[in-house]
Amino acid sequence: MTSPLHHLQRAGRLERLFINGHWILPEGRERVSVICPSTEQSLCEIALGDARDAERAVLAARGAFPVWSATPPQQRAALLGRIHALLLERSDLFAAALTLEMGAPIGYARSAHVPLAAEHLRVARDNLASYPFIRPRGTTAILREPIGVCALITPWNWPIYQITAKVGPALAAGCTVVLKPSELSPLSALLFAEIVAEAGAPPGVFNLVSGTGAEVGATLAAHPQVDMVSITGSTRAGVLVAQAAAPGVKRVAQELGGKSPNIVLPDADLAQAIPPGVVAAFRNMGQSCSAPTRLIVPRNQLDRVHQLALAALGQMKVGDPMDAATTHGPLANRAQFERVQQMIEAGLRDGARLLAGGPGRPEGLARGFYARPTIFSDVHANMVIAQQEIFGPVLAILPYDTVEEAIAIANDTVYGLGAHVQGTDKEQLRAVAARIQSGQVHLNYPAWDPQAPFGGYKQSGNGREYGIEGMEEYMEVKSVLGYYG
Repeated sequence: MTSPLHHLQRAGRLERLFINGHWILPEGRERVSVICPSTEQSLCEIALGDARDAERAVLAARGAFPVWSATPPQQRAALLGRIHALLLERSDLFAAALTLEMGAPIGYARSAHVPLAAEHLRVARDNLASYPFIRPRGTTAILREPIGVCALITPWNWPIYQITAKVGPALAAGCTVVLKPSELSPLSALLFAEIVAEAGAPPGVFNLVSGTGAEVGATLAAHPQVDMVSITGSTRAGVLVAQAAAPGVKRVAQELGGKSPNIVLPDADLAQAIPPGVVAAFRNMGQSCSAPTRLIVPRNQLDRVHQLALAALGQMKVGDPMDAATTHGPLANRAQFERVQQMIEAGLRDGARLLAGGPGRPEGLARGFYARPTIFSDVHANMVIAQQEIFGPVLAILPYDTVEEAIAIANDTVYGLGAHVQGTDKEQLRAVAARIQSGQVHLNYPAWDPQAPFGGYKQSGNGREYGIEGMEEYMEVKSVLGYYG
């Protein structure tokens, strides 16, 4: 397998930013180590940009916007198609980078992280090809126009997936972008900048500035020449970005935290409902904002739920993410490892029943940010582990006596990003879904749909990503009266 580190070092990418079509040295000299989560050792150092670099990138994007926004949709779609093809062509390189930088098992990086990221590009390309930018409404024309320069701030947990979920529709809409990836998992972002350049993006249309949220993120959010900010991250980070953006009255799209419920209705087939629920809660080592980490089940079926949940857990193997047999690797960074340990201790203090896992590393793993997949039962809705986002492999089982109580438990959270409902009565499934306060609801574990808009209620954010709605997020609406008079 080609080493992404060797590739990036040989090309001189680690010490450079991508601005206005060129790989350039940053204005400052700050560097940060990229830590391998499976060894806790430094992989390399990358250069961090500062406010001056963010300024250069914004001005480059502003300069490119008039021409790019007027480019025919078929030309923009062609660029997206070339980026999509290059991402698939180099899928092994991207997968290896993800394994190194954030601990994704190589098999999962290949089967989920990279192909799902590619799907965002394909969907953006295909939607653009048939999108009606002008629609009649009587004698009025409703126009959709690109909003302008967009700052895109992406997280460390699904690095390339979140990049394509933003860059694809933004470019499709006719916007120019400045990407600030997480400095904790930057390798896949640098590889992505390479393929955007190779695909022939005009100078200034796509720019990448590595840096911290406090420096580069804050500069981008407050910059008067930035028309929109799209951030995926914690609710705390989303609030800070919105506050910085507020004086400019710019649009802010936020995909933030979650504490997603999974309601198992009384008529559900537990053998079909519980094992996939455990797998979904622990996907990406629990580091998914929409992971259904609250399993809400009938109290009178609790023993059977326990049996099935433990059996599902027994199929998981935590270990070296480069091992093809590994299903779950380390947590992505030290801060997240420590957060998960604290939350497991909080569950024990609050009196939740520990079914499996617990504090510390799994047996045989003395080094690396490995955590024990943990299941608590007899969890009450007011416990810390039922209210706060853990962002790790911790599942809380909450029993209920009535469906009304189950719905109340599901909605008893400040978040509202994703939800699941399991059962056999289709009408009841739909009725329960209608009453859950979340931006997306999955009924009986359907296939992932890249056209399904994704976003949150309440403190899970605002705005939508994916599909047509994801592209429209990067557009302004203009009505021209008398257009058809």
